[in-house]
Amino acid sequence: MEALLVRKLGDPTVPPNGSENSSLDLSTSHPIPNLDSPTSVRVRVKSTSLNFANYLQVLGKYQEKPPLPFIPGSDYSGIVDAVGTNVTKFKIGDPVCSFAALGSFAQFIVADESDLFRVPDGCDLVAAGALPVAYGTSHVALVHRAQLRPKQVLLVLGAAGGVGLSAVQIGKVCGATVIAVARGNEKVQFLKSLGVDHAVDLSNANVIESVKGFLKSRKLKGVDVLYDPVGGKLTKDSLKLLNWGGQILVIGFASGEVPVIPANIALVKNWTIHGLYWGSHKIHQPNVLGDSLKELLSWLSKGLITLNISHTFSLAEAHLAFTALKDRRAIGKVMITFDDVRIVKSKL
Repeated sequence: MEALLVRKLGDPTVPPNGSENSSLDLSTSHPIPNLDSPTSVRVRVKSTSLNFANYLQVLGKYQEKPPLPFIPGSDYSGIVDAVGTNVTKFKIGDPVCSFAALGSFAQFIVADESDLFRVPDGCDLVAAGALPVAYGTSHVALVHRAQLRPKQVLLVLGAAGGVGLSAVQIGKVCGATVIAVARGNEKVQFLKSLGVDHAVDLSNANVIESVKGFLKSRKLKGVDVLYDPVGGKLTKDSLKLLNWGGQILVIGFASGEVPVIPANIALVKNWTIHGLYWGSHKIHQPNVLGDSLKELLSWLSKGLITLNISHTFSLAEAHLAFTALKDRRAIGKVMITFDDVRIVKSKL
């Protein structure tokens, strides 16, 4: 089978097999994985999502560092190809999606049936491969941790990225007033098309002044929940907009700078700070992840959420996918697809 292997840690934007500087190796004869238990299921992968964590993992800068060589990749969708003797939930030909610690950048992957979710009829299978990590992160953060309520004010940083767009949509489903922050007119216009209540274009506006102006126009006191996958100065500025009793969701640090949240101000203003490492819930609270993904798939089937696939690439073009992610060219998700499914909505 075709599979992408990380032979050494390094820059994943360098073409695979291209030079001694390449960290990626595209194999066209990697062994197809066998079923490893009576309840295991082999899936022929249709699409797999590229997340910022995957980029950091290849660089060797992620909190989990698997031994080399490894096949990267986390969430995916596909068709059941083979089932173990004790599998009862799925049959060959069923459309499914799931997530893994590693291994989805390949034509086949094996998972236990308890880790798979059936994709509802009528749902796009490529889009379903983009659902688990990005939308799962935002759903657990906003619904489970922050318990976002109708009419609360949600401020989403990095709102045009994969997790950002998911937070915007989930915020709207929850009935919140959603303020979205992004950079560039194209991204801002797309966010407005999703029905955000206010969008801030960082290329020509100051986030503090813009948000304060909006809040005043709506006679709102401030922000109740801050969703932050960015970090850096933008976090520092956004803290000035938080209400007493506000909640901060620490999702990641796409800016490359880990922010400092002053504990004295958190004390005085009774802020709650939630660290959200979505993947660790599989170890500590697997039922939370399961219930979350079931609800998200239900929302997807009902049209309450939509997944915007900005770019798709073949496995041989994985370095281009990583480049699109690194350069923040995508609005929504960047995907690796198989069976020659090709979609490019914006130019590289």
